[in-house]
Amino acid sequence: MSEPAIEVYENEGRSFPPPADFAAGANTSDQSLYEEADADYEAFWARQARELLSWDTDFGETLEWELPHAKWFLGGELNVSYNCLDRHVEAGRGDKVAFHWEGEPGDKVTLTYAQLLTEVKKFANVLKGMGLNKGDRVAIYMPMILELPIAMLACTRIGVAHSVIFGGFSADAIVDRCDDAQARMIITADAGYRKGAPGLLKPTVDAALDGGASTVESVIVVNRCDTEPSMTQGRDHWWHDVMADASDDCPAEPMDSEQLLYLLYTSGTTAKPKGIMHTTGGYLTQVAFTHKYVFDIKPETDVYWCAADIGWVTGHSYIVYGPLANGVTSVMYEGTPDTPSKDRLWQIVANYGVTQLYTAPTAIRMFMKWGEDLPGGHDLSTLRVLGTVGEPINPEAWMWYHEHIGGGERPIVDTWWQTETGGNMITPLPGVTATKPGSACQAIPGVFAEVVDDAGNIVTEGGGYLTIARPWPSMLRGIWGNEERYRETYWSTYEGRYFAGDGAKLDSDGYLWLLGRVDDVMNVSGHRISTAEVESALVDHPAVAEAAVVGANDDVTGQAIVGYVILLGSHEPSQELGNEIREHVGKKLGKIARPKTVIIVPDLPKTRSGKIMRRLLRDVADGRQLGDTTTLADPGVVAEIAAKAAEGGDED
Repeated sequence: MSEPAIEVYENEGRSFPPPADFAAGANTSDQSLYEEADADYEAFWARQARELLSWDTDFGETLEWELPHAKWFLGGELNVSYNCLDRHVEAGRGDKVAFHWEGEPGDKVTLTYAQLLTEVKKFANVLKGMGLNKGDRVAIYMPMILELPIAMLACTRIGVAHSVIFGGFSADAIVDRCDDAQARMIITADAGYRKGAPGLLKPTVDAALDGGASTVESVIVVNRCDTEPSMTQGRDHWWHDVMADASDDCPAEPMDSEQLLYLLYTSGTTAKPKGIMHTTGGYLTQVAFTHKYVFDIKPETDVYWCAADIGWVTGHSYIVYGPLANGVTSVMYEGTPDTPSKDRLWQIVANYGVTQLYTAPTAIRMFMKWGEDLPGGHDLSTLRVLGTVGEPINPEAWMWYHEHIGGGERPIVDTWWQTETGGNMITPLPGVTATKPGSACQAIPGVFAEVVDDAGNIVTEGGGYLTIARPWPSMLRGIWGNEERYRETYWSTYEGRYFAGDGAKLDSDGYLWLLGRVDDVMNVSGHRISTAEVESALVDHPAVAEAAVVGANDDVTGQAIVGYVILLGSHEPSQELGNEIREHVGKKLGKIARPKTVIIVPDLPKTRSGKIMRRLLRDVADGRQLGDTTTLADPGVVAEIAAKAAEGGDED
């Protein structure tokens, strides 16, 4: 395991305290939550559980901790669907909008809490009518349409665990996940709109069922795009048919706090995907708490938008469960931010009066590339809080977000967490924390993050490895069917600590700076250099819109830094410019961090969720045969990058 780089972003000196008018009305604006949690964190989380959620049976013991297993709110019973829907309707808020949904072609649906509850009850009865029982697992492979959260919530109503599979995954990925979970059903759609055309889903499900997934007994299909898919008699059922006569009488069943809520599979580097297990009470407590305080949610007036995909944990926690538990109105969008035009995101913000926007640094850098004129053409004045998620954000992108989307006035919450953690773990609180561009700042109240060195000693300033020292409510409860892998992956590196797999640095003010995965730290002539640090320096050049860095094998230095850059629209690629960009990094970080090669490319290989596939860039840099490209938004881009690399980048 490589040691993370210690230098980061040239010790970023800028600091932005919460605006006074924002802090004055914020859900929290002082240190009281931190002080309460530090004094007795079990009592702190017990208070959040009781105040934020409705329990059928109150819990007794707050936490049972037998490393590496935690159980929270023992003896308590509750239902997630009830907490997300029924209690709001019972309180007279049934007419409140739950989702403003917009399809990529421009079709729109407004769904109230009462309407959503009716649809969830009906689909829960459909599941029961098809033989699904508490404890069973179903797979959901769908586009970003309203039937997706309806299906998830219907599962929670009757104790069926769902396994959502991102709609860009292949048939093999469906087979792996369904076989591992022993899923009895797949819920899907014929297709979903993407970049102006239907992206087919049902044929991929058919291929998966032809190639395995032997435990799947039935398939339910939403007709989204009228693509007329093949339907197998007796196995496949149209959503509209099974819902036509379904009863809307389906009481929410109380579930034990530790009842399995869902499985979500995350890729391993060499082994099969890991089925991350999340349970009911602790998970819902932490996502409700973090959603409320990290985004300063005011349910009466806010229109919140997490512009992620429900196929990933961000969508589970901050599109579905957190916002609905808090009774807020959300926006949900089906397509891409550049269809039919590159200002679609800003159109949606303006049209619905969005107050919180939660998106990824990759998307922000893409918006930077397209230029500030696009958001500048829309009224973004309703925005109150801006969020980032998914990867460390470089200070340049942070400042662009702050200035051009936030008008230099809105707080930015840069959140660190993982599929495994379930909810936000490290992030500023917008009414409390003075933020630094590029830093996730500090752990939330009730979470204890510590940086350690190779020997497991706590680091008080400088670089090391990010660990969590105590259990937290929304933590994973294991890897489905693989206790040994759970212990080995997360608990074996540092005794008594959860190891996140990320490098981190603590600055002199105690602020945390995430350096990315430890396998994204390069060893160049014995020097540890963070890919995030070099990428930040590349993007700092005025001609560069986006960058990705990998360490390529080098006979002399062990690893050599290879930078792939996309230029801003007004700049033309040339050898001179590539060398200028290299020298710029040398000036920012020192010659040891200057890339050996800078390759100017038209695009980067990204998954449909926007994650850069650095594995493929390493394959190109090392001249290896390319690995699987089926999950890329544009598989053809890798061939273009390989051609550019073959032409030769700019190097010594």
